Parts: sequence; structure tokens; C-alpha cells
Amino acid sequence: MGQPVWRAGAFAFAGAAEHAAMLSGRAPGYSYGRIANPTADAFAAGLAALEGHGTAGPVEGEAFASGMAAATAVLLAFTDAGAHVVAPAGPHRDLYVLLDGLLSRFGVDASFVDLADTAAVREAMRPTTRLIWAEVPGNPGLAVPDLPALAALARGAGALLAVDATLATPVVCRPLEHGADLVVHSATAAIGGHGDATGGAVVGAADLVEQVRRVRVQTGAALAPDEAFLLRRGLETLPLRVRRQCDTANLFAAAVARHPAVRSVDYPGLPGHRGHEQARALFDAGPEGTRYGAVVTVTPAGGRRAGLALVDALRLATPATCVGGTHTHVAHVASTTHRCHDDAALRAAGIDPGAVRFSLGLEDADDLVRDVTEALDAVGRTLNGADGTRLVADTH
Repeated sequence: MGQPVWRAGAFAFAGAAEHAAMLSGRAPGYSYGRIANPTADAFAAGLAALEGHGTAGPVEGEAFASGMAAATAVLLAFTDAGAHVVAPAGPHRDLYVLLDGLLSRFGVDASFVDLADTAAVREAMRPTTRLIWAEVPGNPGLAVPDLPALAALARGAGALLAVDATLATPVVCRPLEHGADLVVHSATAAIGGHGDATGGAVVGAADLVEQVRRVRVQTGAALAPDEAFLLRRGLETLPLRVRRQCDTANLFAAAVARHPAVRSVDYPGLPGHRGHEQARALFDAGPEGTRYGAVVTVTPAGGRRAGLALVDALRLATPATCVGGTHTHVAHVASTTHRCHDDAALRAAGIDPGAVRFSLGLEDADDLVRDVTEALDAVGRTLNGADGTRLVADTH
């Protein structure tokens, strides 16, 4: 059966008494589209069922107009003037601007550290720390933090652990099972999966989600019913899509890592990746083996110029910011998602200015490998001939 779409800005009542009972919380129901909508609630409940699988107690979900709206609500709900947040080093531009720009104006301080280094997180903690914000896996280096250890640090400090699991999805990793208090998603990515809807969500224990919900209502960040319908529909095919994309990413990463024009490949499925063993401990495994996600970051030799040239040389992969779709998308990290950081800041965060992030879609793996191989070959010929020096060695 299809999920109905409730396109309603307001809901009618039989009389004043029923209206008053619903608004006061004495009776269930819906009153106004900004406050709640049945279609948005159905999407949130579906995602909560996936994220809550394997947890000890019940969890609830709250839907938002975007992933950033969801992130903003969590940060507003659990910080105030004087509060401190520990966040990933070299974060996505929008998270960085939110913490270092907007919230800092209201007295919220943030430390940006390597979340995969538990000792560094411990050192960054303060008496005023209210929230540890982690990503699993990290973007774009695909770092995998020790979630149980971070959860223990947060509990010991009276803080919360919120995990952005957009790149993982519940098909790969469910942070609530590993001690996280809240899971945040940009549902625009793999959850929707088709690049035709924008939304976000927060999942966690009912008392925490209720605090987030209040911020959502007060800031007007409601998810529209048509978007909610598309995102709810995306949940039904999410396991099939993500498993296929993970298989493709494994093959893609292994093949690209052997190319002589490649300086490095970041993917938790590669045994040499710093997060490989941690991923094996946290990520789900099916008959096909452990699922390591569908994002691979490729750094060609030659720095920023080589990264830009690689994007332009691709024919099958499409330059776009979004991840998790049915088509493969590619982005030069330094000029797109992390453009607020200069080269020195990028390198300090372990991000090469030439890094290119691939979000693998549903295309044939051999076709994608051929596309990037031919593009790397072309970049090597172009850059090596441009200044008379070789940017790559004859052997790898």
C-alpha cells in the first residue's frame, strides 16, 4: 500500500472543545502544518524503526526540512551561552559556519579535533562541554571514530554524543547501538536516494527528541509532506541500494588505489585505511561481507590542479555536491564542501587540496573503474606535459 500524502497547512476540528484538547496535549491529532504532519511523522517513524533496531529501549524520530535544519536543532537544543562542543577537524563547510560563525555569536565555543583519535577528544573536553559531534564515517577522509569510547567520554562529562550518520545510513552502521544519544541524517542523500527530495531527521530517546522537536517547531523547520512522501518511499529500497553501492565502492577503491597517478585512496574497506579495523567492529556485515559505505575519496598526485582536472576529465561520474544517489557524483573537496578552509587548514585536518570525493551510484562497477582510469590517464598526460616534469612515477 502506498503512503498517503497529507497536503494540509491546517487541520479542521468538530468544535472548540476538540480543538482545545488537541492543542493542550489532552488528545492526539494534528492542528497546523508547521507543528506536525502525518506524512512527515510516517517518514520519521520509519527511519526510527531502522535506526532503533538492536537498541535496548524505544526510540523516536523527528523529521526536518533539511539535514542542516536537523543539525541546527540538535545544537540549539543542547547548548547555550558558555557551552562547549567538540566537533570533527576540517568539518563540512556548513557545520563549520554554523559552529564557528552563527553559534559562536551566542557564546557557544567549539573545538575541532580528530574524532578518530580518542585521546585527542579526551584532551579537548572541558567542564563546559555539552556535546560531542561525530561523523561516521567522516567526510571526506572516511575516518571511523570509536563510538563506544566517545559515548563513554560524553557520559563521564555529563555531555551527549550526537552522530551524523548520513554517509553510513542504518544499513551500514546504527550509532545508537554503540552508545550514541542522537543520530542525525541529511535524508537528502542516500535515504531519499534519488536526488529529488530535501530533508533531514534526528533519531534518539523520546525525551531527547522531544527537546529537538520543540526547536524544530519554534524555528519553522518542518518537512513538507511531498518531500516526506519521497523520503519515506526511499526507505523501502534503502537496503538494496546501499548494499549494491557498497559492493561497487569496494571494487572501485581497490582498483583505483593501484593507479600510478593516485597518491592515496581513502576508504574504510581498504586494509591500509586507518579506520579499517574500527569499521569492522562497528559496521554491519551481510552475506557479502562487511559494508564499508559508498563514498571513496581519491587524491591524485599533483595537488589542487590535479584534483580539479580529474573532475573535469570524468565522463560517467557527474560533478555534484549530493551523496547517496542512484548516479555516481563527484566533487573536488577543497573547492566545494570544504571551501571555507585554506590549503593549510585542509592539510592540518588531513585533507589534501587535490582530494576528490566519489559517491558511488548504481552504475556497473567496471564502467566506473574504466571512467576514472581513463580520466587519471588523461590528467597524468596533461599535467606531466604542462611543465616538463613528471608528477607521477613510472611505477607505483
